Amino acid sequence: MNVTDFEMIAQLLKKRSGLSLSKDKAYLIESRLNPVARKWNFAGFDELAQAIRAGKDEPLLVDVTEAMTTNESFFFRDQKPFDQFKDMVLPHMLEHRASKKSFRIWSAACSSGQEPYTLAMMLKENANKLPGWRVDIVATDISKEILDKARDGLYSQFEVQRGLPINLLVKYFKQAGDRWQIDAGIRQMVKFQEFNLLTNPSALGRFDVIFCRNVLIYFDPPTKTEVLAKLADLLVDDGFLYLGGAETVLGMSDRFQLMPGHRGIYRLTTEKRAKVAS
Repeated sequence: MNVTDFEMIAQLLKKRSGLSLSKDKAYLIESRLNPVARKWNFAGFDELAQAIRAGKDEPLLVDVTEAMTTNESFFFRDQKPFDQFKDMVLPHMLEHRASKKSFRIWSAACSSGQEPYTLAMMLKENANKLPGWRVDIVATDISKEILDKARDGLYSQFEVQRGLPINLLVKYFKQAGDRWQIDAGIRQMVKFQEFNLLTNPSALGRFDVIFCRNVLIYFDPPTKTEVLAKLADLLVDDGFLYLGGAETVLGMSDRFQLMPGHRGIYRLTTEKRAKVAS
């Protein structure tokens, strides 16, 4: 790939998705976009690059963006955040939302659905604590293709072996040929919708818990600041924001502060909050 093609594609991806690629990621562009070239019957990458430069075929640009922004996910990824959800966040919701018996969770950049389905299974496992409650799980991603996969809830043997406890596999999945499909009741607990984090999120409503993990690492500092501002606007006063373990708000936003002793969980800094038991 020549420098001109790299810069053209990198600028396109930055504009459409916020993805920031350094020049050492040229190999990634080629490996991700070669299947797109084959799908569109281009002779090779150079012909694909010419079509992208023309910019006249929106479905092609969508395919290019989706190919570059689709990232892997797996059930109970990193485990610790979900332990914190069970031991700290859920008890807080049970106490502070008792009068209305409802709260909302947003799984941003949910990819193929493992994160929101993990949360749905956890809520199902704690159903005895939630009689009469309504918990909305909204899961969004920029990729229509990956959202279709998420809605189907079909996963390979490899995917269900990554982090999913065997007891939950047996309890909530059924084998479908060489794949596993998550229970319809769990699928119905999650509302999937297409959404670009660079756009106005107000239509999504406000949330008590936001998971936006391992997303900011793909953005440059100004885009991180922009996205964090949007998340702050949507988080309720005593809500919880989850970021990835390698992500931080330092130098990017003064609207969040890290919860002491809880890596990856943030609260709003500008509101008085009830004390949450550690």
